[in-house]
Amino acid sequence: MATLEQVDTGDHVCQVIDPADDVVDRSRAFLADGALYGDKVVIVSPAVRAGSEFAPFVLDEARWEGSLLATVRREAADAEREGFRALRVLHHVGPTRRPSHTEDLLRSELALEEFAADTGSMVLCAYSAADWDLPSLQQIGCLHPHHLGTPVVPPAFRVYRTGQEGWTVNGIVDSDGAAVFGDILCTLLAQARTVRLLCHALDFFDAAGMSALADAARHLPDRKVILEGTNETVRLAWELSGFAVPDIPVVIAP
Repeated sequence: MATLEQVDTGDHVCQVIDPADDVVDRSRAFLADGALYGDKVVIVSPAVRAGSEFAPFVLDEARWEGSLLATVRREAADAEREGFRALRVLHHVGPTRRPSHTEDLLRSELALEEFAADTGSMVLCAYSAADWDLPSLQQIGCLHPHHLGTPVVPPAFRVYRTGQEGWTVNGIVDSDGAAVFGDILCTLLAQARTVRLLCHALDFFDAAGMSALADAARHLPDRKVILEGTNETVRLAWELSGFAVPDIPVVIAP
């Protein structure tokens, strides 16, 4: 996406903000577009101070009843009852120093992707390039189907929600992205016994990617991964690499 005006209902968008960018102007533009299209706007940001022009729109974390996901779902339901077209969420994602931040980040972004797809809400996740290292930004890129502006590191693959049908995977899962792909799958499998991946736009798995898939599928008991729409190259590589065995709960289908 080249401009904010292209963001539509159901979109989950990533924007990496350069230190030279004017964050205040970008936030004003987000509010203005919400008013133009009849959307309810909320802002999630640890940096907004009380008394600022954005304070009335901020979801104060101290007043959340549960998680961020539960909070924005309530806001989306309120927006529908109040006659708005949709909910528009501006999420300024602050850095964290917790050792488990990668797992938390994946869980949060996957949940927001599912939320946007399920409710038709718009979610813009803004990351400051000054606050996040390159590996984290690479992980972030894989979890957003849309990017505002030019991404710092174009992801080799993406995982995003496809309505009620499952999760779409596109691109190439190779040694550079295998670890992230495995972490994403483990996060999804922790929430569902069966994860359905739509792979019509998946070009290729290399050996590292296939190993990550197999390890993730075996990560928890009684879990299964179903890949649908795979091309012949992916299916043949899986079989020739010895992964098509009963103790790896992965089904790969055309």
